[in-house]
Amino acid sequence: MKLSTIKYFLSETGDTARFAFQFLVVLFKPRYEFAELLRQCFFIGYRSLPLVAITAFIMGLVITIQSRPTLVEFGAQAWLPKMVSVSLVREIAPVITALICAGKIGSGIGAELGSMKVTEQIDAMEVSGTNPFKFLVATRVLATTFMLPLLGVLADAVSLYGGYLGANIRGVVSWDLYWNQVFETLTYGDIIPAIIKTFFFGFAIGIIGCYKGFSTKKGTEGVGLSANSAVVVASLLVFILDLLAVQITDMLGLN
Repeated sequence: MKLSTIKYFLSETGDTARFAFQFLVVLFKPRYEFAELLRQCFFIGYRSLPLVAITAFIMGLVITIQSRPTLVEFGAQAWLPKMVSVSLVREIAPVITALICAGKIGSGIGAELGSMKVTEQIDAMEVSGTNPFKFLVATRVLATTFMLPLLGVLADAVSLYGGYLGANIRGVVSWDLYWNQVFETLTYGDIIPAIIKTFFFGFAIGIIGCYKGFSTKKGTEGVGLSANSAVVVASLLVFILDLLAVQITDMLGLN
């Protein structure tokens, strides 16, 4: 690895950490932009529902269909609802939802703020007396932090329903039997850590998208670069945070 690459990586890591610290400092200072926060929750959360729901449904359906032949080979097809529910709720649904949001929301934030940066709209806000960091960054980061857990819970429910349909494509599993097995298998140790880590996923996606947008350079060309790098870095950070979450839950004996 070249020295310049290492230097760039360390510089970006430090700038991102400083940007996140600035967010935490600004967050608790008035004035609070509740109207803008609600608007961002609508755009980030509500408008992402169809994509997240469709992806979660297909994900649950496909995983169930692909898992069934292996379980049948070992005579354990009765365990299908239990295996699928744990896999989806613990790991697959939260991570896939975060990756979808990193692509849709992270790139959108990066492109939007990047466009405002290169067209000097952010500078105009500062001149007019509006704190652009609080109005643009704090509201978007909070919205992603709050909305991603809700999208994750929705993805869990829809993917489990997709798993129910997948279990009945080549077999017959009654509605009551399927959901009884699902709820008997899932524990708080499966659900709570999965929801908690989605808060960190949302925070990371929001911070990276806003940082890339605010640091946009090179005119309109930089807007595309900011949107692209926001997706790449946010997706990578989701995997890193998931790895850390798995290690922490394992040390706490929740796995």
